[in-house]
Amino acid sequence: MKPFVFSAWREKWLGYKLAHPTSFLRKVNGLIHIGANIGQERAIYAEYDLRVVWVEPIPDVFEQLRENLKPFPKQRAYRYLLAADDGLEYTFHIADNGGLSSSILQLGKHREMWPEVAYAGETQIRGTTFAAFIEKEQIKLSDYQGLVLDTQGTELMILKGASDFLPCFRFIQVEVADCEFYVGCCQLPEMNDFMRKQGFRERGRKRFGFLRGVGSYYDVTYERNHGFKTDCRT
Repeated sequence: MKPFVFSAWREKWLGYKLAHPTSFLRKVNGLIHIGANIGQERAIYAEYDLRVVWVEPIPDVFEQLRENLKPFPKQRAYRYLLAADDGLEYTFHIADNGGLSSSILQLGKHREMWPEVAYAGETQIRGTTFAAFIEKEQIKLSDYQGLVLDTQGTELMILKGASDFLPCFRFIQVEVADCEFYVGCCQLPEMNDFMRKQGFRERGRKRFGFLRGVGSYYDVTYERNHGFKTDCRT
């Protein structure tokens, strides 16, 4: 596996990611961030005095995440691969841009937009459903009204496995593309349709990647149409 290198491309990527819409953070007391990497948004979340649960599957990246969170006592890290099936072993492809583009899915049009990024290795990781994670770690969902997913093409897979818990969230923000950046990934129309059926409306989106003739990548924020459950005791 290649070492994690903080390249100029990585700086550009993080510049896009840190610029994603944050206005909803004023309206929540805490959030769950799935696909943490090294916790790039930790200082932003701390500015809003949020409780944060971070979820990251790559062992080396997870250790860096834990180190980065030491100055933030209200933020906790958990090492899990959240997926569709509990206990199923997945081949997890690790990208050479500090793990940022890592996924259980193969790279698709991602190669055209960011040709300098490739998979440098892979590892076998046992998956866990969102429900199993919440139960095992005894996460009190009433403390977290926001959910952020940045899992490189598997966001909808995770959301479908968390359907029973989605009414507990007021805001959900996902990274989603309008083309097949990862092979078999969810695309924007499918995500919008699913979220609408779950009682959420799109509140805003920010495009952080675009290539003419290929497509766009967005951070999309959804808000629950008719309020959210306040009695989530899990």
